Amino acid sequence: MKLHNTPTQQYQTVTAYDDEGVEFNAIRFTDSLLVLPESAPVEWPVRSFDALNEEHFAHIASCEPDVVILGTGRRQRFVHPKLTGALTSKRIGIECMDNQAA
Repeated sequence: MKLHNTPTQQYQTVTAYDDEGVEFNAIRFTDSLLVLPESAPVEWPVRSFDALNEEHFAHIASCEPDVVILGTGRRQRFVHPKLTGALTSKRIGIECMDNQAA
């Protein structure tokens, strides 16, 4: 079997992570991010799970994803449905999981 290195620069690929941040395509990030498959990660102005509000999810909905995977920190937490109304009204699914699983 021949193994080939396949570049994935057109897609966002997790290349490393730890408790302090995540690396996409060998670029390290330590802030909250919005990550779409075919565009570079952008900073998301959310500093903590408890700071989430309806506007944050409205912004995500404007990106028109099929599904949202929300990393909630070191442990899995669930967002109150009243905050995700912009997503559910557009039939966009949301999955909450700890950062390692996300």
